Amino acid sequence: MTSALGAMWMLLAGCALQPVTAIERPDDTGDSAPDTDTDDTDDTDDTDDTDVEDTAVAPDTDVSTWTSADIVPLYGDATTLEPEVWFERGDAIVTRFADRARDRHAREDEFQSYDHYLPRYWEHRTVRVQLVDTIAKGGDTIEVTFVSEWKLSIAEFRAWYRGTGSVATYSGNYAPQVREEGPGTFDDDLEQVSDAGAQYRYTYTIDSAYTIDGANVPLAAGQFMEVEISQFLDGVPSGRSNYYGTALLYAVGTGGVVPWEAVGTFSNAATERENSHPLDEAAWLGGRTTLPYNYSDEPGNAFMQMASNLSSVNGQAFVRGRRVHHTDMADGTHDESDENGIFTDLVGLVGPNSVNTSCDSCHTRNGRAPVAEVGVPLDKWVFKVAAADGGGDPAIGHVLQPSATTGGGEGEVSIAAWVEADGLRSPRFAFSADEPALYSARLAPALVGMGLLEAVPESAVLAWEDPDDTDGDGISGRAQLVADPATGDVRLGRFGWKAGASSVTHQVAGALNTDMGVMTSLLSTPDCGAAQAGCGNDDGAELADAHLLDLVKYISLLGVRARTGMDDADALQGEALFGTLGCAACHVAEVTTTDRHPFAELRGQVIHPYTDLLLHDMGEGLASTLGEGRASGAEWRTAPLWGLGANACVTGGTVGPAQDETCAPDESYLHDGRARTLAEAILWHGGEGEASRAAYAALSEADREAVLTFLGSL
Repeated sequence: MTSALGAMWMLLAGCALQPVTAIERPDDTGDSAPDTDTDDTDDTDDTDDTDVEDTAVAPDTDVSTWTSADIVPLYGDATTLEPEVWFERGDAIVTRFADRARDRHAREDEFQSYDHYLPRYWEHRTVRVQLVDTIAKGGDTIEVTFVSEWKLSIAEFRAWYRGTGSVATYSGNYAPQVREEGPGTFDDDLEQVSDAGAQYRYTYTIDSAYTIDGANVPLAAGQFMEVEISQFLDGVPSGRSNYYGTALLYAVGTGGVVPWEAVGTFSNAATERENSHPLDEAAWLGGRTTLPYNYSDEPGNAFMQMASNLSSVNGQAFVRGRRVHHTDMADGTHDESDENGIFTDLVGLVGPNSVNTSCDSCHTRNGRAPVAEVGVPLDKWVFKVAAADGGGDPAIGHVLQPSATTGGGEGEVSIAAWVEADGLRSPRFAFSADEPALYSARLAPALVGMGLLEAVPESAVLAWEDPDDTDGDGISGRAQLVADPATGDVRLGRFGWKAGASSVTHQVAGALNTDMGVMTSLLSTPDCGAAQAGCGNDDGAELADAHLLDLVKYISLLGVRARTGMDDADALQGEALFGTLGCAACHVAEVTTTDRHPFAELRGQVIHPYTDLLLHDMGEGLASTLGEGRASGAEWRTAPLWGLGANACVTGGTVGPAQDETCAPDESYLHDGRARTLAEAILWHGGEGEASRAAYAALSEADREAVLTFLGSL
């Protein structure tokens, strides 16, 4: 059976399908210790697409003869699919998911230590879980199996939240009855395939349920079982030993993990004491990838979480990819903790010229880059550049790389001043070297939801396309067309401010190439101007394929924040106004993803990204001097709106001592951060957005506030 990794690499490199064992994973412990991570069963990776920075491959490609009819879908009937997250078999509904170790419990706001990541999080600290639920098939049990990456001193599987005494109490504490098998290596079906390895399997059969008040009752369809699997590791080689797990809500009798909210007041024993209930499906902005509401009061971590439905095959790939994301590719250090050591595989990969040295340096906490103060170098931005004829700048190439391992790079850029008119500001840039003839400034965007956007069917996007405005509504969005960097096929552009990348992988490899000067097997030629010498590596791929694919999987499978304010009258009024103003013509509220995406987590999801992924002319006020592909300087891809409500806290981070941190909001919107508020972002809309802008401006103050309240709920 061909692996999903092989299928992805065929898409990426046009090569023959290869088994997963064809790509050897290097030792990734980051120190002199042997690699004890024996779980390569989840490396049956990926797909062909991503969005990490705004880069495009082959920027000089002539696309003038291409049409939307030339687009070749990324995925189809021949795509190799990873195993389903949950599925029916004759006697049961089977659900499989992954989890990671956590510092504290889900509802403990006094600790603020639930959503962050602990040192050595990629080593031995994930579990793969399977629930075999017979309830819908006439049975009366749920068989629990989970595989850890290391032996557990206590195999704690707890279920049925109770919330008495603390928010971490459950009525079902099954650890004493859990059966242990191992050590060894276990496959994707959680069956042992070898005696070699450090993994262990734990099993238990649940034969009854508990109510919130602790009454023992029969299992029945329609119940929701909260579970928490703590990881108490037995003599683990590095890092501490004891951790808790994620609070996950399982749908008994129907299968799958669902996003949840807490109901009741913990201090009031007469209520449900913060018991978990499924969120209204209208709040599932990312389908089943959507995260539960956060109750640990960690406002800066909203974009860093695993998708709620993360498959059991992807837990280790996700945390390994996160490690790549947080590693400085110059010196190999991890930006969160010295305890994480040096990732030797990534040392010295940064090219002679670069923008920055790690993914997280620009996409901190996976959010948008902040707007730097006047005069401060913009090292979290990308400046696309070109000569006067639109070709590459002979002294720079296609992306300005201000940093250099030796010498002065290609020149720094800073904001020289803000020019303000009618309450709106725009930046004026200062170049330390010669100003390029043409350029386009773009700050680093947020990363959440990219995998789901990759899974939007091309047919859905093309159905929204109306390049000649045949319906006369003033909206004439059109698809960006992009050459697949591996096959040369014409693809739908999806990622970046002008939709210049066709897939998550395309976008990630492009960012590595131009932003860090790191070559991959997909994009192995450095970005150099015709007059430049020694500006990059000419020896081919530097980052191992396995690390690239882990990084793609990490970005693709981040969880999407749930919509808030589902019973807020102002937010609901704002949602209605959003539609009547015409905003939803471009910021399309709902679409269903393809059932052919390689990642099971992303398939068949009803999502609410608020984008049509099309290019729209936004007027001269927002225009840059440089276009991209079919996009003119004034055309921009419709930005997705999910995550807006968390954006300011993620970008700004937190202030205050540990366990008592508060949000330090930093609002900035649009491609260059000129909009200081959501209201300013709306008022900058021109061109195809002019009618909606004018209609918004004409609203009463109360109605304008309702629109902003709605946007903040996303």
